[in-house]
Amino acid sequence: MSLLRLRYALSLQSSNLFVIRFFSHSHNPVAVDDAVFSFNRMLNTNPTPPIFEFGKILSSLVKIQHFQTAISLSQQMQLRRIRTDIVNLNILINCFCHLHQLNFAFSVFANILKLGFHPDTITITTLIRGLCDSGKLHKALHFHDDVIANGFQLNHVSYGTLISGLCKIGETKAAMQVLNKIEGSLVKPDVVMYNTIIDSLGKDKLVNDAFNLYSEMIVKGISPDVITYTTLVNSLCIVGHLKEAIALLNEMLKSIIPNVCIFSTLIDGLCKE
Repeated sequence: MSLLRLRYALSLQSSNLFVIRFFSHSHNPVAVDDAVFSFNRMLNTNPTPPIFEFGKILSSLVKIQHFQTAISLSQQMQLRRIRTDIVNLNILINCFCHLHQLNFAFSVFANILKLGFHPDTITITTLIRGLCDSGKLHKALHFHDDVIANGFQLNHVSYGTLISGLCKIGETKAAMQVLNKIEGSLVKPDVVMYNTIIDSLGKDKLVNDAFNLYSEMIVKGISPDVITYTTLVNSLCIVGHLKEAIALLNEMLKSIIPNVCIFSTLIDGLCKE
């Protein structure tokens, strides 16, 4: 085996051993030092290991929320002119979003386009989640419209993130508008999206609207689950319609096994009554 191949093999072995050791001691500060050491070792290896080996370490740091460290290591790769890929750029966007540094996150997005990479659903969803988590819901909606207009596709997670963010700040009507927009896309609304909006309508005491949406999902062939029924029972309890709540529970028992949450919700409503 040539010296270059030997060095390459050793760098891969080092990376794999690091990942195993990292997850065994991920809460230990020493593990982060090991990450930095292994990363720098790969930077100085000739030939340079494949980009996904660097991504393993960056992903490991993100999982234990060492976002700033992951950003610093990514910048070292850039200084060494190591050609990156969409996966590592998505990791970098994720780090900036978690730190609420959205200007930097969108700078990376612009760099993705500049480098000729095609942003994927992870790219778009991460940016939407970052905007939602920072309370910039209107910017998230505008960003959604822009990426759709430019031919990018979103998935269930993307739309679920947007709908959840809108419901959290009480923009339930806007969430319903997003749900209606999905109908014209390749993505089909799912039970999670409906549950999120039904729950938000119930908390706003718009019980009739919640049940209208419940009826709509059934007509469209989307089967309600235990969370759907729990949110509806909770909505009925909030407005004091306990007989209807018990009737709904009996209807659910015909097809779905209830959980402790729905019984707790009903017992709480009865006690308050």
